[in-house]
Amino acid sequence: LASASTARWSSIKCTSRQLTPARLPFISPCSKPLCRTHPTPPHPTASSRVQSMEQQPVAAAAMEPEVPAGLGLTAAEYAQLLPTVEAYHRYAVGPGQCSSLVAQRIEAPPAAVWAIVRRFDCPQVYKHFIRSCALRPDPEAGDELRPGRLREVSVISGLPASTSTERLDLLDDARRAFGFTITGGEHRLRNYRSVTTVSELSPAAPAEICTVVLESYVVDVPDGNSEEDTRLFADTVVRLNLQKLKSVAEANAAAAAATPAPPAE
Repeated sequence: LASASTARWSSIKCTSRQLTPARLPFISPCSKPLCRTHPTPPHPTASSRVQSMEQQPVAAAAMEPEVPAGLGLTAAEYAQLLPTVEAYHRYAVGPGQCSSLVAQRIEAPPAAVWAIVRRFDCPQVYKHFIRSCALRPDPEAGDELRPGRLREVSVISGLPASTSTERLDLLDDARRAFGFTITGGEHRLRNYRSVTTVSELSPAAPAEICTVVLESYVVDVPDGNSEEDTRLFADTVVRLNLQKLKSVAEANAAAAAATPAPPAE
């Protein structure tokens, strides 16, 4: 009789260890098998308290988004940026394509950073490898930067490109979102589409300023190259550009802070 009872307890213990958090809400403490064998105690048992404590980290982990590898952001920072990622940095990546997302922290006000990023007519302010850039004339737009405008970019020698024709797809000053597509030119980045966003994170200290720039892209993998090689090349260029953006924006912010305010009239 003792051995039979021990066997039943062993079976019950094994079953309880196999329970997952997803199944726990569907187990009633007054279900028939439990009530027949062990009536519900008036107070929580040690086992139920441990089980409840074990569920808490699982629930917390489920609420915390997974940070993409190599992004360089904490889980809390990525959670703040997740709505922006979902709105602007998700792509339907087809066969023979690759995509990536790169982040850069900048200690400058987001408005100062955005003032540089939005310059579709002057990307060489922070982008490397550009010799010159000129907007195609548009009688209707004039000098206005708006979606549909085209620019002709001349690339410095030494890269697998010489010229690039690019179309402005997105320019949202309210949300600080910018996007363009490469539509022509002499280069190997076919069907390259990119979106850049400028976001302000909640600072750890009241006096801190933390702006995060996210830049993502999707592009065809050129013939003779692997997806890994293509992503490595594109990521390297994007990172170098964002590092220069950081330097330029922080220098501009420091200069603005050092400039004395005009005397009040």
